[in-house]
Amino acid sequence: MDEQPDRTLEARGTGGGKTQDADSRTPKRTWFLMREVELDWLPVSEAAFLLWVLALLLLAWLVVALVFVVR
Repeated sequence: MDEQPDRTLEARGTGGGKTQDADSRTPKRTWFLMREVELDWLPVSEAAFLLWVLALLLLAWLVVALVFVVR
């Protein structure tokens, strides 16, 4: 098999000067911003809190299902 050259940006080095300059000036756009924020009012970790929310939603779903089955 013929070996193909590596065409990643790291492999190009300084050869692609125009592309690198354009990339460095382009602002990075994201649709949302993710930051680690500690909530003072939450006595447990965020993961534990989300597990409890999931458990409560599952319980509510089961209660609604039982109401419709019993009726």
